[in-house]
Amino acid sequence: MSNLQFHPADHELCVFIFLTFNQTVMRAIWKGHIRFSLVTIPIRIYNAIDSAQTIRFNQLSKKTNNPVKYEKKDKVTDETLKSEDIVKGYQYEPGQYVIIDQQDFEKIKLKSTKIIDIEGFVNKDEVHPTLFDAPYFIGPDGDLAAKTYSLLMRTLNQTGKMGVGRVVLREKESIILLTPHEGGLMLYKLRNPSEIRGIKDVPKIDEVGEADKGQLDLAKTLVNSMSKSFDSIDTTDHYHEALKEMIMAKIEGKEVVSFVEQEPEVVDIMTALKESIEKAKTEKKPMKKSTGKKVETSKESAKTKKKAG
Repeated sequence: MSNLQFHPADHELCVFIFLTFNQTVMRAIWKGHIRFSLVTIPIRIYNAIDSAQTIRFNQLSKKTNNPVKYEKKDKVTDETLKSEDIVKGYQYEPGQYVIIDQQDFEKIKLKSTKIIDIEGFVNKDEVHPTLFDAPYFIGPDGDLAAKTYSLLMRTLNQTGKMGVGRVVLREKESIILLTPHEGGLMLYKLRNPSEIRGIKDVPKIDEVGEADKGQLDLAKTLVNSMSKSFDSIDTTDHYHEALKEMIMAKIEGKEVVSFVEQEPEVVDIMTALKESIEKAKTEKKPMKKSTGKKVETSKESAKTKKKAG
């Protein structure tokens, strides 16, 4: 039997590995070519989203702590079903389905070609942000591809254009967007424009009228006083960090403390704007230069007066 012992401190190491595993390792998820006109570039695609950051939970039995398996059942008869007992159905009316079998899918099956065909180049402001879906990094596949890759990236950078094309992945066709990013290329899967709802369908949106001029002037002053670079804004996912700390505390046997967030006080809009502007001005004031002298706190000041008395 092994003499190795598992110390409580090892729990922290295990959680650290669990939460950070694969964060620094980037592996290609797809290998193929970008093609536009007669130009072909061998490329590899990488996930831009770090899925290792996601904290996932398993469902366990409250009594035994054993994992809970997913069981497929007929919603009407409650009969347990096997995979071979299940078919796909499209609901075209409430309670009415048309059955689609594998042969139907085979008839419309698209062949994966491992080629991203660029159909044209568009201006950056032509693609609305609502169309952007999953982001991916693109890298050159090999030394010979690096030069052509660099040429495409720099051309897009200097022309302000983005490539729009399509690729067949897992028998499905996806519209993609190719754009330069920090010395490289990024690929975005795009949603189809027909999927995006119109903002005019939002309730009460048609009741939005003109803004009061005085309020508008104050609001613009506030926005200008609060302007800063995106890099200087705290984008920490505080819930994610608290979740990691809570999991660590559970493992270490510490007490988990919860809190109730206070609701913000609602005040008059003009008052709020004026006070916000003053607050922003105060926060932007330069810090006083240190004199090296110790500043007494209120408690220390009171003690000094007491001794003098």
